[in-house]
Amino acid sequence: MTISADHTATDPAGPAAAENALTEAVKKFGITVEDYMLPARHQIQMVDPDGRLKPESEQGTQPGHEYPVPGDKELLEAYERLVVGRRVNDQNSALVRQGRMAVYPSSHGQEACQVAAALCLSGGDWMFPTYRDAVAVMTRGVDPVQVMTIFRGDWHGGYDPLEYKVGIQCTPLTTQLLHAVGVAHAAKLRGEDTVVLAMCGDGATSEGDFHEALNFAAVFHLPVIFFVQNNKYAISVPLAHQSVAPSLAHKAVGYGMAGERVDGNDVVALLAVLDRAVKLAREGSGPLLVEANTYRMQAHTNADDDTRYRESAEVAEWRAKDPVNRMRTYLTDRGLLDDDGEARIAAQAEAVAAQLREGLGEDVPVDPQELFRHVFTEPTPQLKEQSAMLADELARDAAATHSKEAGQ
Repeated sequence: MTISADHTATDPAGPAAAENALTEAVKKFGITVEDYMLPARHQIQMVDPDGRLKPESEQGTQPGHEYPVPGDKELLEAYERLVVGRRVNDQNSALVRQGRMAVYPSSHGQEACQVAAALCLSGGDWMFPTYRDAVAVMTRGVDPVQVMTIFRGDWHGGYDPLEYKVGIQCTPLTTQLLHAVGVAHAAKLRGEDTVVLAMCGDGATSEGDFHEALNFAAVFHLPVIFFVQNNKYAISVPLAHQSVAPSLAHKAVGYGMAGERVDGNDVVALLAVLDRAVKLAREGSGPLLVEANTYRMQAHTNADDDTRYRESAEVAEWRAKDPVNRMRTYLTDRGLLDDDGEARIAAQAEAVAAQLREGLGEDVPVDPQELFRHVFTEPTPQLKEQSAMLADELARDAAATHSKEAGQ
């Protein structure tokens, strides 16, 4: 990514301005810029795997890295979305086996990250997801069937990104981070208070686009949150073969932005950390990097055999840290969730699963001219020529078929 001389000459938010803004943002915490940028010494975890709220002194917080527990209403909504997300993941895996979807990268086990990523944003904010973030896109308000359209092999992404402020789920690794930075830069130049959340996995941090996106966002002090779901594997490549940094969140300081680590299976901590990150970005503190430590419980996709690169004991260890069970226990012990509430949420999840079965079971009419219709706003002469050739061929085929049927 290059920055033209003309552009930097007219942009008031150059490197010097970004440095000054960061210094001013840190003053309210009473800590040094370095302590602000470095993640807390321990990852933020508020609710342990057994569903118990940890004492504040054991949550990993420190000066400048303090997080209040989110409100009950937000936590109950998050739990509802967790249950729906888990049901959707399992239903989609079944639809793949039935041949109704071509592929599905499940986020089973990562639903807490998915839900928190969507709930922390306001209506005017943008999200840029990866191919594994279907639950986050749904939580953002996109119709479930529209979200899954891309996975059954249709020519389009299924939904209007502008309507929902959600980029199309990106299969090319890390390209969505550059899109996110571009939207954030445009919003800043327009004087808007938009915050952009850019999602990626641990494998994406090994890509050149990751560097370019973070560096540009930091230099121009853009309101972007880079949300890294560290599920420990880039398909089959373990994290230890990608990076030997103390954590992926430590990469933030190298770009001049703040970093934080959070338990990616603790939706309470995720909401607390991401809510604060959005607030800081909106207030002008610049970009932030949040690393969520989580785990992909199922294979990379239905085409992957995860037994070739990880042990069942490792999977079992993470199964005990399940985000849905953890949150259910926490809310039940606090008296916020009872059997009636659980039944209502389960019914809601099943209704979404039924919607997916019905919507993805329908045959989609095929119009070959769609190959040309949405390539350019104004079709090029070459596209017009190709479209005419195809129309002529289809007309001749139809005439031949009609003639054959008439002669029988």
